Amino acid sequence: MKNKKKLGLTTLIFIALIAGAITGIIINYCIPSNKIVDDFIVSGLFYVVGQGFIRLMRMLVVPLVFCSIVCGSMAVGDTKKLGAVGLKTMLFYLCTTALAVVVALCIANVINPGIGLDMSAIKITSKVTESTQATSVTETLLNIIPTNIFESLANGTMLQIILFALILGVILANMSDRVDIVKNFFSQFNDIMMEMTMAVMKLAPIGVFCLISKTFAEIGFDVFIPLLKYMFCVLLALGVQCFGVYMSMLKIFSGLNPIIFIKNFFPVMAFAFSTSTSNATIPMNIDTLAEKMGVSKKIASFTIPLGATINMDGTSIMQGVAVVFTAQAFGIHLSMMDYATVIGTATLASIGTAGVPSVGLITLTMVFNSVGLPVEGIALIMGIDRILDMTRTAVNITGDAVCTTVVASMNKAVDRDIYYGRK
Repeated sequence: MKNKKKLGLTTLIFIALIAGAITGIIINYCIPSNKIVDDFIVSGLFYVVGQGFIRLMRMLVVPLVFCSIVCGSMAVGDTKKLGAVGLKTMLFYLCTTALAVVVALCIANVINPGIGLDMSAIKITSKVTESTQATSVTETLLNIIPTNIFESLANGTMLQIILFALILGVILANMSDRVDIVKNFFSQFNDIMMEMTMAVMKLAPIGVFCLISKTFAEIGFDVFIPLLKYMFCVLLALGVQCFGVYMSMLKIFSGLNPIIFIKNFFPVMAFAFSTSTSNATIPMNIDTLAEKMGVSKKIASFTIPLGATINMDGTSIMQGVAVVFTAQAFGIHLSMMDYATVIGTATLASIGTAGVPSVGLITLTMVFNSVGLPVEGIALIMGIDRILDMTRTAVNITGDAVCTTVVASMNKAVDRDIYYGRK
């Protein structure tokens, strides 16, 4: 009995989602409205526990993103060791991430996953930014630069925090051994924040149960169809990014056959899908590129770990679709400037997103805050996120491998005989 296998967090969250939905539907359709159910259970117990979990997630955002981006940009600061390879890699990762968000926003605005879901009955506790007068592009750009980083940290002004963290990380990398103590501090504090994140995620089943129960109790079964539309949007955008954008870039910039790439790389994609962690695939990714694709191991050993740190196209796609889904569900209009903010925030946030399961949900809070969306929307998608997380991890590591192959090809570091199986 001691060896009895425990249910994983994914299974528990999924069970909590189903149990919460059933509980909420029973309350909505089968139990007459009364003070005990409405005030003490739905608006009392479910509300307090659910909002407590959301607050725990929001508590993590600023320190987690700040430390992880400092650590990520410290790694970027070492790109001078590989010169042009590092620059090309960075440009490729940032451009594909921005493109991934654009793909997600376009597909979501065509399918409209949140239309038909009225969340106006849900009490919004997160602070939603009020409509303001149009801000000029120049002022928007200037607002990215913090005048007081401590004020930015206190207020959670994420673009300013990200910019400061990027600069700090690069400077720490350039100062080398002189700042080992500071570098170790950020690395260790980042590890602490990741441990705290995993600890909070262990409470996710309870939080999801209460949040979903309250949602279904207040709005009934109407929420289910839009969730299926949301899943379809994310999966479609991931497919377009992986098999459309990546394979086109591989063919255009390297001239290599994309079909052979998919055939050789598919076992790595399957491994990433099963583990939901980019970091775990790093050794297998490097070996596959070197042994089956003929890519220089020297280049792969640099670009693959870097990609696991800063290239999170799949996560950015989820965030783009989630923004449109939540805005439509809560009846919030997003302007073109809001969409531009989402693209910029999601792209920059990907630099510090750790390659571990479900951490994208934490940084999604930051993206929501950047355009004033209520974080209650995250509760709806959390229960179905793991299957999407598995898929987007496979997309993330495919992007790393495509970038590595393209950069290696540009530097004549791909053995095409190995790639095409001629030796």
